[in-house]
Amino acid sequence: MSVVVKFTKKKLPKEVVAHWPEVFSDLHITSIPIEYLLAVKVEFKDGKQWEIKVKPNRQKLTNKQLESNIKELFEHYENNIKNVDFRIDTNKVKADIQKRTKTFLKKRK
Repeated sequence: MSVVVKFTKKKLPKEVVAHWPEVFSDLHITSIPIEYLLAVKVEFKDGKQWEIKVKPNRQKLTNKQLESNIKELFEHYENNIKNVDFRIDTNKVKADIQKRTKTFLKKRK
């Protein structure tokens, strides 16, 4: 399940790339799987800021429900949003990529 996010630069922020530069520096992002989101920080044009903690909500809601809620938020406040900052669980991304790569390489032998 992925939350489709429009990235203008399609590159990850420097602080994310620093966790695993060999891989993250070459990524071009068009969407983020919801299971890798820790939080979404929304900054509104009027100066208000909301932080939606995704990780704790996984215990109460399914990924599909979380995705729907985030999408609804963006649609409802679309004209009032100045910036959105996605907090990514880079350790989980790294672990999953390493695990899948290891599995892939084993099958190739």
